[in-house]
Amino acid sequence: MSKHLRWLFLLLQVGLDAFFAGLAIFAAHRLQRSLKPGSVDRFLSYLPLTLILIVSIVIISYLRRRYHGQRPGNFLDSLSKTVGTVTIAFLISLVAIVFLFPDHFNYGAVPYPRSFVLAGWVLAIASVTLGRWFYSLFVHMLQKRGIGKQKVLVVGSGDIGRMLIQKLQGDNDSGHEVVGYIEADGEAIQMADTPRLGRPADIPEVIERYGVDEVVIGLPEASHRELVRIISLCEREKVSIKIFPDVFQIMATEVTVSDLAGLPLLSVRDVALRGWKLSLKRAYDLAVAVPALIFLSPFMLLIALLIKLESPGPVFYIQERMGLDARPFPTIKFRSMRTDAEARGPGWTTPDDPRKTRLGAILRKLSVDELPQFINVIRGDMSVVGPRPERPVYVEQFRQYIPRYMERHREKAGITGWAQINGLRGDTSIVERTKYDLWYIENWSLWLDFKITLLTIVRIFTDRNAY
Repeated sequence: MSKHLRWLFLLLQVGLDAFFAGLAIFAAHRLQRSLKPGSVDRFLSYLPLTLILIVSIVIISYLRRRYHGQRPGNFLDSLSKTVGTVTIAFLISLVAIVFLFPDHFNYGAVPYPRSFVLAGWVLAIASVTLGRWFYSLFVHMLQKRGIGKQKVLVVGSGDIGRMLIQKLQGDNDSGHEVVGYIEADGEAIQMADTPRLGRPADIPEVIERYGVDEVVIGLPEASHRELVRIISLCEREKVSIKIFPDVFQIMATEVTVSDLAGLPLLSVRDVALRGWKLSLKRAYDLAVAVPALIFLSPFMLLIALLIKLESPGPVFYIQERMGLDARPFPTIKFRSMRTDAEARGPGWTTPDDPRKTRLGAILRKLSVDELPQFINVIRGDMSVVGPRPERPVYVEQFRQYIPRYMERHREKAGITGWAQINGLRGDTSIVERTKYDLWYIENWSLWLDFKITLLTIVRIFTDRNAY
């Protein structure tokens, strides 16, 4: 990406933040006057607050690295950052006004009533978010025309390299363009629609020839010496470098030093929820599951009738899964297969699985077959968000070769999860799903649960891996 285009994106972001922040204060002022028709104050008296607020928002956004990237972020992430940025900027502005313009507050006169402050804060959040949305539309419009996309080079091999390429190519909103891949030592990637551009020694030449902006390294099994060599080859060309971590690297971030009887020991952090966090998550589960069952009950009744009309057998399919602390529990789903589907034993579902009924194929495609699991949530067997539960027979297999796999069971299983909204459902890598599940457990927050829930609703209609 050219320097001129980078400056254009930067100035556009700063300009939109400044304009919409000022617009919010003006709108709050007009609202204040409409509530008090006899008021004679002019917007000029609000100008110092407006200027300080604009400067504060720009500085805080810069410190939070909101101007460092040209790719628009996820809307929910952007909204949460905007709320924090505007709130801090508003507090700084009010305090600055008190110190810089003390005469405003003489004789008990308060130029900024509480109604104005509240309206200004809410409108500033809404307007700055709107400005960010306009910026996203503009950038996406340019990227559809091939302008402003970041050219990415993948360095990897085997399943990890293939997964990185598919993920980057499949995300049309990311602003990435995969120019090709460098095949390192190991299993070949074999991507027919992505060119192989050489070996690690060719990295500097490839970066220069294709104008690469970012290098993504997916070599979780590589030695530290090999990684350092590849990074040094990338650094010669001053590109952004990102490394896909292996399980040990993830685990290393959770290690602390402690002692036992004077002996120094490494302790892996206990990531299970405790105390008020556990109560908060349970409250969120009930707040989502109870209304969902009430409002969806007519729809669920219709599905039950259709299942009975289409094929003989029960409406619900009860299956044993592993949940919290690896304890088995019965999951409840709408039956989407024939009653003799597992006559030959358990097996993975495939896209064209002949065991599915015609209605069942639709239910699974839209994930409607999962709705009865809200009953599991109310019973306390599951959460709305968490690692997806697996059958005991598969858990026994996976725990043998996937490091830290059983730590997925430190929390309740979920109807949806971080791995699922990132495309890892159906016939996808269990190793990668485990990494996403562990990241969720280690970084849990109420906002993260809310975000995953909303994204799940959105992606019901766009997920190609649902079958």
